[in-house]
Amino acid sequence: MLHSRPCLARPLLTPLAAALAAALAAPVCAQDRGPDEPIELRASPALQPPVRGEAANRLPIILNAQSVSGSPDLDAVAEGNVEFRRSGTVIRADKLRYEQVDDLATALGHVRISRDGNVYSGPELQLKVQRFEGFFRNPTYYFARTGAGGTAQRIDFLDEQRATATAATYTSCPADDTGSGNGPAWLLTTDKVHLDFATNEGIAEGGVLRFYGVPILAAPRLSFPLTDDRKSGWLPPSMGLDSKSGFQFSMPYYWNIAPNRDATITPAISTRRGPSVETEFRYLEPNYAGEVKLNLMPNDRVNGKERYALAAAHDSDFGNGLRLQMRALRVSDDDYWKDFPRDVSSSLTPRLLPSDFQVSRPFGDWTTYARVQKWQVLQTVDPTTRIEAPYERAPQLGARYGGRFGPGFQVGFETEFNRFTDPTNASLVPRPTGNRVHALGSVAWPYVTPGWTLTPKIAFNAASYAVDQPPGASTGAANGSRVIPTVSLDSAWVFERDTRFFGKAMRQTLEPRLLYVNTPYRDQSGLPNFDAYAKDFNFDSIFTESAFSGVDRVSDAHQVTAGVTTRFIDPDTGAERLRLGLAQRYLLRDQFVTPDGKPLTQRFSDLLLLGSTTVIPSWSLDASVQYSPDSNRVSRSVVGARYSPGPYRTISATYRLTRGLSEQVELGWQWPLYGPTPDASRPRSTDGSGCQGSWYGVGRVNYSTLERRLVDAVVGVEYDAGCWIGRVVATRQSTGLSEATTRLLFQLELVGLSRLGSNPLQVLKDNIPGYKLLREGRAVAPASSAYD
Repeated sequence: MLHSRPCLARPLLTPLAAALAAALAAPVCAQDRGPDEPIELRASPALQPPVRGEAANRLPIILNAQSVSGSPDLDAVAEGNVEFRRSGTVIRADKLRYEQVDDLATALGHVRISRDGNVYSGPELQLKVQRFEGFFRNPTYYFARTGAGGTAQRIDFLDEQRATATAATYTSCPADDTGSGNGPAWLLTTDKVHLDFATNEGIAEGGVLRFYGVPILAAPRLSFPLTDDRKSGWLPPSMGLDSKSGFQFSMPYYWNIAPNRDATITPAISTRRGPSVETEFRYLEPNYAGEVKLNLMPNDRVNGKERYALAAAHDSDFGNGLRLQMRALRVSDDDYWKDFPRDVSSSLTPRLLPSDFQVSRPFGDWTTYARVQKWQVLQTVDPTTRIEAPYERAPQLGARYGGRFGPGFQVGFETEFNRFTDPTNASLVPRPTGNRVHALGSVAWPYVTPGWTLTPKIAFNAASYAVDQPPGASTGAANGSRVIPTVSLDSAWVFERDTRFFGKAMRQTLEPRLLYVNTPYRDQSGLPNFDAYAKDFNFDSIFTESAFSGVDRVSDAHQVTAGVTTRFIDPDTGAERLRLGLAQRYLLRDQFVTPDGKPLTQRFSDLLLLGSTTVIPSWSLDASVQYSPDSNRVSRSVVGARYSPGPYRTISATYRLTRGLSEQVELGWQWPLYGPTPDASRPRSTDGSGCQGSWYGVGRVNYSTLERRLVDAVVGVEYDAGCWIGRVVATRQSTGLSEATTRLLFQLELVGLSRLGSNPLQVLKDNIPGYKLLREGRAVAPASSAYD
């Protein structure tokens, strides 16, 4: 959706503009007082909540001081701890003079304006209140939202809508942050800033960003918005290092085309591959929305050809429930996913890129739909690493029904026509293609009580095939049809009791479940298999009627599945402290339709065990085990533990085993290495004492003990200096048994301003369990000494 642009899609000087804009707008509440409106004098003004809008314009001005003198209808002079108050705006000064004839207010000596948590101060303020003309000499300001502020040599108010700030600065660091007395660690300076509130535009001249006195970014002229509205402009640059592309530099330009349309154009250059451009266009209308991304490299110097990646998404609502959804992802060549992994964001695998077009419309309890699904398959030269892609559906036409019938019956029905075709480069051997018409139906009669449910169900799976037999196909699939019925009975119980666990009151549940399934054997070996795959064996799939997903294969079954789960729940918070469970299936007869094609004669299935707990403070433990009674050993397991004693402190370890296929150990961490670690619940001071640097180590490593190689890894360090954060993160992603892509990401986050460099934050969040963004949920305490 396009309602707002992410925070990075804003020009660099926006926080400075916001601070100056707030500073200029702070005294505005006084400007609407008429020339004949009296000034109300009070010895001790009463506090009242802020009032905004037209109501604020009708409020009286409250002037409080040690002494007030003047001539009626001419002027008033207040001296000694002067306080000028109107609604939420408070102006304090040593002396304030108001000349009613010229509508001129002059505040001298320690002038200080407070509004909405923002503080602005200076030695002299002169203002023609009604026309809002005047100046603020040598003001300093602190912006509460960003925890930063700065100074200006002078602010000139031209009228209600326009102002100019001369020699303005902005930073969140104290002046002695470098330890040498040369100024703050980072400082943004401008020669002049012109603000026009009528057009929502600010123009900065001679903007320079310095980091420890070294200029790192400069612009002779830069425009920016004065509010949170989007505005066209250059965004902070991005830099990174890639093992296959070399050093990379990009500079995005944000184009605010219209309130409901925008685009981001990012010219980039790679030292090894050459120039490229990334574009993103987004649109939002009342009845449709979408985005299109195109990454184009006209000439890749490494392989001497054009490279591109195209991603598009579109959704339309035509009314009456009629909806259109389109998704497309395409790249120029088979090696694109290796060379540019971040451009290929497929939800399945980076080597299988979907294009999906679907139209649907409901009619009461019915839903009708039409779909076309295509695939781009990125194959490798090595036959051992080639993948087999799903069939394409061109088209898929269907209807579904779900509703109640009669006295508590639940009815479900689905029917579809599919035309299955083979994608290009889908497999080494040609596969049969053809048409399929299928129908799935079920009738259930659930009996539900507060602690017990019983659900008998009758279902069927019917399909008819018309196969195109290609020359040289190795399969004997042919035309045919079949109808397979299924009868099942599902029952579940929930028992509860109050108990104590580890000395604490708990509520324990006992949740047994029993499922009976009877599906007769039907020979399906001569029929094609377009979309059926073996289900993963887990706690969810063991309580299903068939061992296959899809339509083309239905496992025969005469079996009973039993399982039980117990949970310990904190009655005060509802948090689950402990969960234990087990499940197993028993065959009442041999099973002949199986995923591997071999009859299953083993009566007892593998035993599934699971457990998770947070009983031990700061620890969370999870485990799932698949135990084979036939071989008397564990065939699959996932065991994990995480230790999180406090904010920015987490260590996790996970062990994954699939007997005969893979065995991996994964470690993840975010941990302080050196320096103080702030409490996330306390504000972080910026007065110098709180700016002692803190080092953090972050990372995740996945190692295959079976192959004795590093599968992938993310390793980095973060440095929090209080007013800026530095990050260096290295990532390694395997693209084959002996291939990998390594990237080095640098980021400098200037707190209260912007982030510069490549953004590793999403990489850290996606890869490190329990990772917490530095300063997330942590306030910054104001420190006037940093700016006064």
